[in-house]
Amino acid sequence: MSDAPQKLRIDKWLWQARFFKTRTLAAKVVTGGHLRVNGEKISKASYGISIGDVLTFPQAKRIRVARVQALGDRRGPAPEAQTLYLDMTEPEEKIPQGPSFAGKGRPTKRDRRNLDLLKIHRLEE
Repeated sequence: MSDAPQKLRIDKWLWQARFFKTRTLAAKVVTGGHLRVNGEKISKASYGISIGDVLTFPQAKRIRVARVQALGDRRGPAPEAQTLYLDMTEPEEKIPQGPSFAGKGRPTKRDRRNLDLLKIHRLEE
């Protein structure tokens, strides 16, 4: 027989699963009405979740969807935290960045002079 609880506070689980750095941040997301459990809005951080529940919530600039696989006993390392849930979030498409200078950071004064000379040379041709 397991000593693990059948339900766990949502803010504590989000913190243990390492979705948020502190329980306070997790509680703010929940009390702000930004979390759904199985499609229902939850506004109390003390709401009890159980295995199999599907959570939908914002994290940074993404909407995360996770299915609860286990209720943790502690906030352990990241590999342990990842066993608590199944990530069902859609993979994010990589948006290519605009073209940038091929060197490191800004071009130096010498590089700018060479670029100017190259442009002048092309105009003369």
